[in-house]
Amino acid sequence: MAPFFVLFLLASSLIHGHAQFHPQNEAFISLLITQNGLDFVKELLVKKAISSIISLRLPNIEKTAKIPVVGNAYMVLSNITIYQIDVPSSHVKPGETGISIIASGATCSLSMNWYYSYSTWLVPVEISDKGRAEVQVEGMEVGLTLDLENQEGSLKLKLKDCGSNVKDISIKLDGGASWLYQGIVDAFEGQIGSTVENAITKKLTKGISRLDSYLKSLPKEVPVDDHTSMNVTFVNDVLLSDSSVGFETNGLFIERNDSLPILDICHKNSKLPILCTNSSKMLGITLDEAVFNSASALFYDAKFMHWIVDHIPDQSLLNTAGWRFIVPQLYKKYPNHDMNLNLSLSSPPVVEISNQKAGATANIFADMTIDVLEEDEVIPVACISLVIQGTGLVKINGNNLVGAVRLNDFEMSLKWSNIGNLRMYLIQPVVWTLIETVFLPYANARLSKGLPLPIIHGFTLQNAEIILSTSRLAVCSDVAFAESNKRFFYFI
Repeated sequence: MAPFFVLFLLASSLIHGHAQFHPQNEAFISLLITQNGLDFVKELLVKKAISSIISLRLPNIEKTAKIPVVGNAYMVLSNITIYQIDVPSSHVKPGETGISIIASGATCSLSMNWYYSYSTWLVPVEISDKGRAEVQVEGMEVGLTLDLENQEGSLKLKLKDCGSNVKDISIKLDGGASWLYQGIVDAFEGQIGSTVENAITKKLTKGISRLDSYLKSLPKEVPVDDHTSMNVTFVNDVLLSDSSVGFETNGLFIERNDSLPILDICHKNSKLPILCTNSSKMLGITLDEAVFNSASALFYDAKFMHWIVDHIPDQSLLNTAGWRFIVPQLYKKYPNHDMNLNLSLSSPPVVEISNQKAGATANIFADMTIDVLEEDEVIPVACISLVIQGTGLVKINGNNLVGAVRLNDFEMSLKWSNIGNLRMYLIQPVVWTLIETVFLPYANARLSKGLPLPIIHGFTLQNAEIILSTSRLAVCSDVAFAESNKRFFYFI
């Protein structure tokens, strides 16, 4: 069965219209990550950064010093490992110059081995000692500034600045005559602090590079079915304000083998406003009605809005015997012949979104041709024009925009007939039954699968709400993250 009912009332009223070509560099879907959304992502990144730094082994630190009377002393700190990090406070702040993330008051615990040796003219042998040490780094501040830009339709993440600063270090030695060497090892404080700062900065730089690779790997097309994809190529510049980060994507439907052009219904190119009124939501997604129109035109142009009905719940209606009292001349001319109903839309639907809270109305213009089957021949005997009027409802299921439709009324008229005049008032109850028992259940089954929203894999919408306005639909939602998303964690 052709999937044209996927397009049937997603959030709008559908009326008669015509498709036009449309360039690919305009935006029809916008995404806005609010301050709460940025905080959510920041916590996720901080958590991942901590887990990647724990068990990090730092380079050995060596030092040689000449001590009066004693002579030359060689000291080395080895197996330096960070085993615990605590970040009590962190914040993220977007702005025109980029996105800043700062963690303050952090503490870092390290373990290490220490070794000490010296020789002197007084004693002709080398004297040495070794043991373990615990280091506590306190008052550490880590900061980085990121730049996000659109590079040929993909997001490019750049590290503009990254650094860390250690405020205080305490060292406790165990083993050997540690009480004797505590003062000597304390002389390593500056080098330990620098090593920790450099190691964390290097690790964060590598992590940002991997995150940039992840963003570059995001697909520019999201498959909808076997024939269709949504073009999620980023267009225009990233929008940075003091409390949000915004993106715009093309959002139109395209044929998966790219043999058909991107289509659209007359649209004025303009910045898409975010319609979310609840500032506590993490994410806002605005879809222009052109997104749905591109799907409508694409399916229509690809000849998918054509449906041959050969199985229905009341199969007797697909035999001329079931019509003998409704259209007697049909039964008389073709007694006990099987039938098909050939339904096709006479034009691509045009989506018009309005600010109706409960849903929208729809007008579908279609032709239903009655075919009689005689041996291997299909004989068209009559054609009825239909205007189907329905009411629809849109909601969110997971990361999909799904819908349902209910029949309000329909009009019908005879377009042509090879079997004489038809009494339309007798046929109307039959057509109503067909719409209610065949077309609408199929349409709602397709609509229940929905259309994918441009959400990164692993993130799920939560507590989403839909806001309708003139020509646009907005999804305002919180976001959850699946810890099982190994691919995302691998990159970051």
